[in-house]
Amino acid sequence: MSENTFPISNPDAIVHFYRTEVLTGQEAKHFTKSDLTPTPKPEAIQTLYMRVLHLLFRFRPECHSMVPLLENIQNPVYHEGATSIMSVYIRMQQFLPMCLVYDFSLNDLLAPKKQKTLTVLSAIMNFLHFRNQRMDLIFEKQAKFRADMDRLQTYTKGNMEAEKKIETLTTIPPEQQAEAEELAAVLSELQSTKIHEYQEVDAKNESIAEWKAKIAEKTQKLAQVKVDVCNLKEDVSKLKSQIVESPEELKTQMEKMRENVKNIKSSNKEIDEQMVELQNMVQSVTHTEAEIQQMYSLLQDLESSMNNTKQRADEHKELTAQYEKKQKELRNLCVEEGQLKRALAMKLDKESKHKIRKQKKKEMKDQQIQDVLGQRNQIHEKREEMADRIQEISRETQQLKANIQSLRDVSSKETAKAQALYDTLSASMDKLHERIETHIVDLKQDVTKMSAHF
Repeated sequence: MSENTFPISNPDAIVHFYRTEVLTGQEAKHFTKSDLTPTPKPEAIQTLYMRVLHLLFRFRPECHSMVPLLENIQNPVYHEGATSIMSVYIRMQQFLPMCLVYDFSLNDLLAPKKQKTLTVLSAIMNFLHFRNQRMDLIFEKQAKFRADMDRLQTYTKGNMEAEKKIETLTTIPPEQQAEAEELAAVLSELQSTKIHEYQEVDAKNESIAEWKAKIAEKTQKLAQVKVDVCNLKEDVSKLKSQIVESPEELKTQMEKMRENVKNIKSSNKEIDEQMVELQNMVQSVTHTEAEIQQMYSLLQDLESSMNNTKQRADEHKELTAQYEKKQKELRNLCVEEGQLKRALAMKLDKESKHKIRKQKKKEMKDQQIQDVLGQRNQIHEKREEMADRIQEISRETQQLKANIQSLRDVSSKETAKAQALYDTLSASMDKLHERIETHIVDLKQDVTKMSAHF
């Protein structure tokens, strides 16, 4: 017992634990430290072991005395007290190896010792602590399993709803299929017209840039012509001051001046005509710009609709990705569910087998109880006969006890007398020993004297 793998508790801790965890009612109130120390009481220890067996294996205390007896056994009354103790002993011997106690004997029930009893109770207490911890872990796992099952159900419902939403989003109803085809055709036409109009706009922009370059060149020419006209006017004023009064020269100069004026007027007319043409071109360009602006607004509307379709397509992709993720999670959960179902099937199979065994044991016990009840009636009849014999035997035992008591009194008196004689004899013997010692001392002195004389 010195090599225990569990701690040995003190009596106070053991009493507190068994009063709170094992015993109930009046048994818990009456169980105290005096039942364990200094000498354990067999009755309290036996009832404690019976309650432990009832707590762990549901074996009730009254079932220990219901062991079936043989029909032709002699004096079955004598076996009634021993059957309960033997039943407790057999079951404790089967149970205690689980608590790492292997040297339990019948003497630990009939005449228990303090240290051994504390060791056994500490081992049972350690086993009960371990059992409670395991049961808490099992309850936690069961709660987690139930939570996982609830989560799996919610996930499956969410997956079903997501599948329905994806189907509703992906499938176009037959009422809107014609509209969707028309919209697709209109979109394709608009894209083609958009590309064509972009090309036309680019061409018109190029032509406008060419016309702007031409207009800039002609404006430069007009400015140059105006500068030339101013110079000519200055020259004319100078010439007027230097005019020599010769009519022929004046005529020639006037003709030249008229030709120059005609040329300038013709060039101005051409410039005005070109300006009118350019204004017409600018008006056409503004008109085309307004049309382009309208087309641009239409293209913006198309782009917004295309963006909406792209957003819907992205949402559809995200939903498909989420659907794939949910499907993966559902597969994993299905695998876990299969494993859990297998475990549950194994558990249920074990429980059914255990129930069948329990039913068979119950039937056997019921049969045994009926046999025992039949035997019990016979035993009661024999018990009444034996009760009279027991009374006679008890009378004889009382008489024998009285005789024994009287003999004990006589023996105590004789022992007192013998003790007194022994005391007197021991005192006289002590005196004799003292005299012998004094005589030996005298003889030794005489011998020393004699040896000195010789």
